[in-house]
Amino acid sequence: MSRRTFLTARWQNLILANFAIPEELLRPLVPPGCELDRRDGACWGSLVGFQFLGTRVLGIGWPGFRNFPEWNLRFYVSHQGQRGVCFVREFVPQWTVATLARAIYNEPYRAASLSMAVADLSDTLTAHYAVKWQGRVHSLCAVGAKPAVHPAPDSSEHWFKEHAWGFGTSRGGKLIRYEVNHPEWGVYPVREFTFDVDWAALYGPEWAPMNGVQPASVVLAAGSAVAVFPKG
Repeated sequence: MSRRTFLTARWQNLILANFAIPEELLRPLVPPGCELDRRDGACWGSLVGFQFLGTRVLGIGWPGFRNFPEWNLRFYVSHQGQRGVCFVREFVPQWTVATLARAIYNEPYRAASLSMAVADLSDTLTAHYAVKWQGRVHSLCAVGAKPAVHPAPDSSEHWFKEHAWGFGTSRGGKLIRYEVNHPEWGVYPVREFTFDVDWAALYGPEWAPMNGVQPASVVLAAGSAVAVFPKG
């Protein structure tokens, strides 16, 4: 099986706002051969904003496509004992990136106006991400205490941030797998978190019941260099 690296980058200063999601919203999106991964009896999804930095695809860094924010909604599945993530929708600023990701990997990317701002101070780190979609701005903002710490392996923070696999569905209805390699991420204990999101506008009218729901937890992860390997 090929270990050719498809993508390398730094995923940095990641906000993960974690919500219990009704199973009926996620069940139609589960890739073939996968099952929903549960914690404390619930299915989960995370609103994620982060910095995508130093991006190289097949070893090439394309000017204008190396540093950008990403906003996504992901949920958690397992496949033959491998825990991983799937995506409901992923927003990036570049139309080219979104179009190629949809065309080649059938990943649910969309191009939109995004912004990112990170303030790295001596005792705190503040990250702010926003996406403009359907005529309004949706935002995530977290303030974390420094230095970063490593939560216990059985903690919820670890469960949400550490996944070595991504799964999707090809246009032909087959399972797509990719391996994501990175060291274990430290987290900045969250002091403050605010968000302004219209779930129905971002993800469709069936997501309207999520409006007004508060996250069960928020993780602010330091991030690291990553490498992504497509699998058969």
